[in-house]
Amino acid sequence: MAKAKLEFDLTDPDDVKAHKRAIKSTDMAYVLFEICEVHKKIEWAIETKNIKDPYDVIDLYKQAISESLEENRVDVDELL
Repeated sequence: MAKAKLEFDLTDPDDVKAHKRAIKSTDMAYVLFEICEVHKKIEWAIETKNIKDPYDVIDLYKQAISESLEENRVDVDELL
């Protein structure tokens, strides 16, 4: 059986960020999955709300991504 062990120096700011990225990796994967699937929500919204303005579509994308980040407790500023 192969094993891996990660160690972080939590007094080093770069390691603190790397640690946060490591512990949030599953949450980030969920967000990425939802971003890949967001077109379905957008298509539904366009059809049911009769949206024609392309800027409204962009706003829907931004809103969907923001909601996914919030739901998964992913703070991009904290991870970069």
